[in-house]
Amino acid sequence: MTTATVELLAKDLNHAGGVYCPNPSADMKLWNSHPKVYLDVAHTGQGKCPYCGTVYKLKAGEHFQGH
Repeated sequence: MTTATVELLAKDLNHAGGVYCPNPSADMKLWNSHPKVYLDVAHTGQGKCPYCGTVYKLKAGEHFQGH
């Protein structure tokens, strides 16, 4: 299985600085993947899904400003 990497813009993150996987940005259908998990991307710049291994990371130069 090849691990996918999804580059995100800061505006793609939710108000807490994270994303959920499965995610349409990763070209996944929500109904045929795995349980929904929250990944904190803002604090480390990336997060890896424990189910499918997809890595979500901030695009170079992007910075998250939390609320």
